[in-house]
Amino acid sequence: MIARAAGRLRRCLRGRGQGGLRAVGLSPLLALLCHGGIAQAQAYQCTIPAAPQSVPQIEQDGPTRQMPVNGYTLALSWSPEYCRGRTNSARDARQCSGREGRFGFIVHGLWPEGRGNSYPQWCPARRSPDPATIRQNMCMTPDARLLAHEWAKHGSCMVTRPETYFRVTRILWNSLRWPDFDRLSRREGLTAGDIRTAFAEANPHWEQEHIGVRLNQRGWLRELRLCYGRDFRPTRCNRSQFGAPDDAAAGIWRGL
Repeated sequence: MIARAAGRLRRCLRGRGQGGLRAVGLSPLLALLCHGGIAQAQAYQCTIPAAPQSVPQIEQDGPTRQMPVNGYTLALSWSPEYCRGRTNSARDARQCSGREGRFGFIVHGLWPEGRGNSYPQWCPARRSPDPATIRQNMCMTPDARLLAHEWAKHGSCMVTRPETYFRVTRILWNSLRWPDFDRLSRREGLTAGDIRTAFAEANPHWEQEHIGVRLNQRGWLRELRLCYGRDFRPTRCNRSQFGAPDDAAAGIWRGL
């Protein structure tokens, strides 16, 4: 079954011309790339925008770095913490105002990793996301500028087509299961290790060492960073990805 799925993926990517992954191994998980679909964030009442979405222009803010890809990080932002104090921000209206849905975790981005703490970024790209691609992903990442930025900085170092980058991101995102973070937030003495344990228990094949936890300076949950190998299977995070130690005190802002 796994071999058949891997073969199906190869045929799918060949059929997409230059949309295949750059310098990475193929995982059977990604056979689902052959299926389209709209990704849903861990959102409450989110709907895809009816009108086409404009594609913001992104300016490169760092050097170009091209190198072999050795793994990936799926960075997931905890929206209630991000939106604390931003409910009236025009820049963050879709994500934070509550008028177009309320969000739990959203996808910050899928980042290719190099060796050690180095990573590729801002690779030359001939294409930008089109309005339809931006619109399709607005319930996974409810920010058009962030979507365009993640493609330009990170996706351009993975694949040659933005549609493929976001399709890879969606299949990883849609494969995840979520523990009850509302209940978890009410636990006395909550730690970063408790957050890792809860996520691992909800997701077979994930272990605590695969799950990075980012806390802000006040100890509130800011992001999860999920670590993948070149084959898109969970792998041990390095120190930078892992973030807060298991015994670090943590809080989860509910915001609802």
